[in-house]
Amino acid sequence: MMTKTKIQLLSIVAGAMLAACTGKTSDNAYVLTATVPSEFDGSTAFLVNFDTGEKVDSVTVENGTAKFAGNVSSPLMARIVIDGNRFGNVVLEDGEIVVADRKATGTPLNEMNNKVADHLKELGQKYKKIPQDSTSGEARRLIDAEYEAYTDSVFNANIDNVIGYGLFLDKAYYMNLEELRDVLEAHPSLKGYKRVAKLLEAAENKEKTSVGNKFVDFTITNDSVQQSLSDYVGRGKPVLVDFWASWCGPCIKETKVLKEILSEYGSQGLEVLGVAVWDEPENTLGAIEKHKLHWPQILNAQAVPTDIYGISGIPCIILFGPDGTILSRDKQGDQLRADVKAYFDGTLNAPSDSLAVK
Repeated sequence: MMTKTKIQLLSIVAGAMLAACTGKTSDNAYVLTATVPSEFDGSTAFLVNFDTGEKVDSVTVENGTAKFAGNVSSPLMARIVIDGNRFGNVVLEDGEIVVADRKATGTPLNEMNNKVADHLKELGQKYKKIPQDSTSGEARRLIDAEYEAYTDSVFNANIDNVIGYGLFLDKAYYMNLEELRDVLEAHPSLKGYKRVAKLLEAAENKEKTSVGNKFVDFTITNDSVQQSLSDYVGRGKPVLVDFWASWCGPCIKETKVLKEILSEYGSQGLEVLGVAVWDEPENTLGAIEKHKLHWPQILNAQAVPTDIYGISGIPCIILFGPDGTILSRDKQGDQLRADVKAYFDGTLNAPSDSLAVK
């Protein structure tokens, strides 16, 4: 999961946009032709409404092509999904749309989205070229300011379409509860989206499951087998719980860190638990085998735990103390290593009586 530095959000703008109205009242007739790997020939490709999760249309992939045609009452953002694999987002609107290499072209809002994404990519490239030393702080600050000014101007000019809404969503994922409430108060029309309602609920739940609070249990049933978080957490040992998915590159990268931490502290009682979210069980099992994830897993959890814990991005890793108190969350890499070390050193700065190893 990307850090909260604003300039590091640049690459995800196009991917996070959702359904939104443009004020049109007539139907928008679309023809969408998507190029996908030929290995999916014969599989069913779905168009899924990104905002609601509802299936908009489905077709059979033939000769490496999925071709959809239909109408929507107003332009909306949809996701192309084949066998649980995601092949990019696209604005369904009036006209002929082409999707290749996960990029949609051919219609006004899709082209505008590409223009915005390209400009943000340029800013991101400029940011990466800045030397990482004590003299470059001002240069980074200027690009951050340029990013803020540009995204704010595009957002304000496009508040009633998917472009403005997508920019809001990208920023909203990194807002705390108070900031999110302030923006929704200033732009009440955003409250009508299901994703916004879930973001608000997630922010509230994240606050309830912040450091110092006890764990909130959940139970998942797969093939008549029930697994609960309480089967692993709050049972006398510290547990790192990794909320992840097989398709998530940063999640897979972070498993190396988890292996290193487990190798160092497993003999001292630390346990690791994987919770697969937003994923298909067969894809999860394939990733577990491929990447040799030799710790317990709760499969097919989907959005159950992410809703409860207010998780809007993965990987999300939470360190639970022996009694189930949350000692650390949303840390990765060296920050995660530092928190685990501090726990075992007895110095982790968390409002809990369970900091000492038991």
